[in-house]
Amino acid sequence: MFNLRRSILCFFFLVVAIAQSWSSNFITAADSNFVYMGRVSRTNPGTVAWTYPGVQVICRFTGSSVSMKTNPGSGFYIIQLDDRMPFKVESKKGEEITTIAKNLKNETHELHIIYAIEGHGKKPVFYGLFLDDGARLLEPPSLPDRKIEFIGNSITCGYGIEGNGKEKTFYYSLQNFCLTYAFLTAQALDAQYHVVARSGIGVYRNYMGKIPEQIMPFIYPHTMYTTKGELWDFSLYQPDVVCVALGTNDTTGSYSVSGLTGGFRRFVAMLRERYLNAKIVFLVGPMMGEKRRNDLKTAQQTVIDEYAAMGDTNLFIFEFQESDKELGMGSQGHPNAAHHAQMADELTPYLRNLMQWQ
Repeated sequence: MFNLRRSILCFFFLVVAIAQSWSSNFITAADSNFVYMGRVSRTNPGTVAWTYPGVQVICRFTGSSVSMKTNPGSGFYIIQLDDRMPFKVESKKGEEITTIAKNLKNETHELHIIYAIEGHGKKPVFYGLFLDDGARLLEPPSLPDRKIEFIGNSITCGYGIEGNGKEKTFYYSLQNFCLTYAFLTAQALDAQYHVVARSGIGVYRNYMGKIPEQIMPFIYPHTMYTTKGELWDFSLYQPDVVCVALGTNDTTGSYSVSGLTGGFRRFVAMLRERYLNAKIVFLVGPMMGEKRRNDLKTAQQTVIDEYAAMGDTNLFIFEFQESDKELGMGSQGHPNAAHHAQMADELTPYLRNLMQWQ
């Protein structure tokens, strides 16, 4: 005969046993041996949160296994563990614990957890890591001295980068920041990076004029993708060079060159207020026809000339080659991984020469 009370008790003890096995050696996100790259919020004790792609959690640990705790359904992460090939894991709905690796050699390991997608819809929260009993975090690796900030739109986010050109909608599973020109360029230059990017965003109007109150200058002062709440402390990260990849969305539909110019003028003033000595490079993206590219460069050059007249000669334009169909396409006309690799091959030597980074 079915014994409901006994079944409930067995289920309770099973849940407790599982919880105890996970919590036997939990290292919270606030541990000083974690290093974070990117804009993160620490407003809730013991946790770290963010919304932008490319944020990294970096540490060294001992032991033979590692799992991470996040809010359920926070999306996709790229894992770089020791010298292994990077691989993608997913934080699924209803699951707080995501296994990263097990059956490792019981020795010191270096781990980079990289947020692969734009998280404004996922609101990722990192709670910490589960390690073997007796294992621990060690002193973290040092970050590179060189610093880049990438400000951009869907291309910088890696929108559809793993697609095949046939997708007619957006899939988080096809987004991967670690394949983007931004990530590859930073790696090639041995530089830290911060990313402030969102699909569809512009400097004076978003894609087809949508959501004008959420253009980049409005959200940029904030830690998260929002126009309210926590403001970012710019003293925490002072880039040597800022790459601004905006204008593609501004020039969709009916747009104004004067509006575009005014948008860049206001945004550069905002950047200069926060980064007095950084070089600012306007990036002209590959998803634009000749007229839009020329209008964009006209607006950017106007602002560059205005600042040069005031003695600021640290503003520049870099133009990517137009999309090469022979390389294939990602989702909805966006660059795929091969095209992003080409973009990185173009941008890397330009920044190396500009910054004199040998």
